[in-house]
Amino acid sequence: MAAVVLAATARRAGAPYPVFLAIGGALLALIPGAPRMSLPPDLVLALFVAPILVDAGYDASLRDLRDNWAPLASLVIVAVGLTTAAVAVVVHALVPTLPWAAAVALGAIVAPPDAVAATAVLRPLRPPQRILGILEGESLLNDASALLIYRLAVGAVAAGGFSVQAVAPTFLLAVLGSLVAGPALGWLAQRLFEKVQHIPTAIILQFIGTFTVWQLAEQVGLSGVLTTVAFAMTLARTAPARIPARIRIPTNAVWATVVFALNIFAFIFIGLQVRPILVELAPAAREQYFGVAAAVLATVIGVRIAWHMSFNAVVRWRDRRHGFHPPRPMLRPTVGSGLVISWAGMRGIVTLAAALALPADFPARDLIVLTAFLVVLGTLLIQGLTLKPLLRALKLHDGDPVAQEEHAARQRMLDAAFAQLPQESSAAGDLVRKNLKMHLGRQLHDSESPFASFGAEYDSRYRAALQAARHALLGMRDAGDIGDDAFHSLENDLDWLEVSDPLRAANADATG
Repeated sequence: MAAVVLAATARRAGAPYPVFLAIGGALLALIPGAPRMSLPPDLVLALFVAPILVDAGYDASLRDLRDNWAPLASLVIVAVGLTTAAVAVVVHALVPTLPWAAAVALGAIVAPPDAVAATAVLRPLRPPQRILGILEGESLLNDASALLIYRLAVGAVAAGGFSVQAVAPTFLLAVLGSLVAGPALGWLAQRLFEKVQHIPTAIILQFIGTFTVWQLAEQVGLSGVLTTVAFAMTLARTAPARIPARIRIPTNAVWATVVFALNIFAFIFIGLQVRPILVELAPAAREQYFGVAAAVLATVIGVRIAWHMSFNAVVRWRDRRHGFHPPRPMLRPTVGSGLVISWAGMRGIVTLAAALALPADFPARDLIVLTAFLVVLGTLLIQGLTLKPLLRALKLHDGDPVAQEEHAARQRMLDAAFAQLPQESSAAGDLVRKNLKMHLGRQLHDSESPFASFGAEYDSRYRAALQAARHALLGMRDAGDIGDDAFHSLENDLDWLEVSDPLRAANADATG
């Protein structure tokens, strides 16, 4: 309940809700007598990471990933590798007794940024689409690279050593196998999902499929992260044409709720684990732990800025020398865009889940868990609360290519819809044309068109009519003229009328 209140407060303040959840987790760690709770390590990543990856993978744009492959490869491979290595060196220098494999594991835990906080800040400000595409693509793919390193490091600790010659073949096989298994499992799952028309069953099967894919991949030695991402992206390409809207609408609502709840639980569990660590530490050790955490926080922020601004400088030099020739209209790389991407490195749920998933006997586990949480808290407070002022100060604009694409798509959809109607005039056909033009074509007209000022009046009258019908229905139920079965059936019809009208929904989104 406290987390829900904090998230609501964050929305009112215009801040990303993970910032306030992190503050709540910190406060939870300071509450005397809070219970000590833990989850089995093998369960943590499946429970917290798998649904997050499916949700992000489903929304990922293959086109944007292809268009921005260079900056994505730079962030997903090089930045993650540099961050992991730099953190490992810093921590080992501060704590020489810490095994190198454990230091690398900590580096991999804090390496991947989380796009939830960044996009929560950026989307309302309508930043250039290229920046959003890079950040969302990075958040999806860098989890895979960071958690692959994490798995190798944890395995090296368990095995008592690490050999590149012994690990490389297995590593390559796991990557290639995951890229084959993920799409195959996605294809099979889609064939199952499309046969289910009962909405609660369909939603439950989606979650069962998500956890099954993760567990299967882990059991046969593949990468759970890569397999799950490939699985989700396969579903994203096939499901829209095969899943009806009546299933998709409640499904989207349930997934949004689950992802929100998982973020809440992650901060709750990390807060409950941090408290015993703080209580049991001697003052001298506490100072050392906080010193290590501060050094790691500075390292992850500094490495990202140093690397991406260097990459940005090289890209700008290349564009000056050879010209900027994007496949479609997009923001030209600038110092400002580099600064926004460099500063949007907040850590989140994947870092928390990876820390919680460490075995109980892992070397310096308390130090790693505390450091991971403080890095998440620090990046959310420092970067999450200053990203909006930075973007406003830089005034980056790209002409809103998404709106232009939507405008062109509306016209093509309208032409395709009209082509399916009989050429001869009829009352039914004319009504269909009028409704389609009103809904799909409302943004295709100039300011002097009747359709341009139609929305406000339409919305007001539509809302009043539905409200009157709803009051009449409630009055009949309260007077005993109809029973609850008839009431709920008619209420469902009114609900669908309300959500199925595109113009009404668009105006509601714009005002609320």
